Amino acid sequence: MKALVYHGPGRKTWEDVPDAEVREPGDVVVRVDTSTICGTDLHILHGDVPAVTDGRVLGHEAVGTVTETGSAVTGFRTGDRVLVPAITRCGRCAYCRRGMPSHCQTVGGIGWIFGHLIDGTQAEYVRVPYADSSLYAVPDEVTDEQAIFLADSLPTGYEVGVLAGQVRPGDVVAVVGAGAVGLAAILTTGLWGASRVIALDTNKFRLTKAVEFGATDAVEAGPGAVAEVREMTDGLGVDVAIEAVGFPETLLTAAALVRPGGAIANIGVHGVPVELPMQDLWIHNVRLTMGLVDTVSIPTLLKMVASGRIPAERMGTHTFELDRIDEAYDVFGNAAAHEALKVVLTR
Repeated sequence: MKALVYHGPGRKTWEDVPDAEVREPGDVVVRVDTSTICGTDLHILHGDVPAVTDGRVLGHEAVGTVTETGSAVTGFRTGDRVLVPAITRCGRCAYCRRGMPSHCQTVGGIGWIFGHLIDGTQAEYVRVPYADSSLYAVPDEVTDEQAIFLADSLPTGYEVGVLAGQVRPGDVVAVVGAGAVGLAAILTTGLWGASRVIALDTNKFRLTKAVEFGATDAVEAGPGAVAEVREMTDGLGVDVAIEAVGFPETLLTAAALVRPGGAIANIGVHGVPVELPMQDLWIHNVRLTMGLVDTVSIPTLLKMVASGRIPAERMGTHTFELDRIDEAYDVFGNAAAHEALKVVLTR
């Protein structure tokens, strides 16, 4: 089969690899019908994730069809259409039982294994371990193009942004970075009744999209952005500032936007240390959260997508066949130039 293989920082190749196969009784093999590229994949290619070694098949999101099942699998059959999420879980360890499968101890202490610790989903087929507790059946009324964004982007924006930030009815929320995950946060703030959502980005196209996704205000990031947001919020700042980029300057911007008693919810994947103004944050009773998505919100989000409440398909702006994945990476890696949010990879 063909797959996208990582060969060290800056190097990847669409090449022949051994066919995916059932290795353990709880495994299934899924034919990848739809996949996508995540910002984390770009971080890997930049060398920010040293656990990803030469020869690893990239990717951690897929919608596909079960083609083979292990002897212990009871919840899925050949032919089932399934969502392969970014997080794999055993469903039995202490972390899975507390609703935190991002640190499932059975699968190795971290739930993100596809394209990280085992071969991933940017391939024609993928082996999925712990299938019964990890996969989700995709309802007939949900398309592949909608479901694919439930594998990572939407749950990340919702769980690590909106839920971790404890957005509540009437809150004013700022989202720093209107890329795919920032837009996912904007798209789901309304589920908890935010009264105002302010999007900040340097890219005017993304700011336009942010308003389409539900932002009430769009502010172009720059030297005067913090003052502009404070002027819009009685001089105090926002209740919740969601950072969705992963750069030191964007986290510092989020910290500058939040009011006393507020929260900073960091979603961005940071590759270098960040020095925060703790001398200001502690005395203002500011709460800072961060973390890896658990994807436990997928059942809820699936219902919201199926009902039309969340138009997940809006996140996809470009579509490529899998064998054009190098072109897809070029577009996604230069998103501003191509006015790209997320690329959809199809069989």
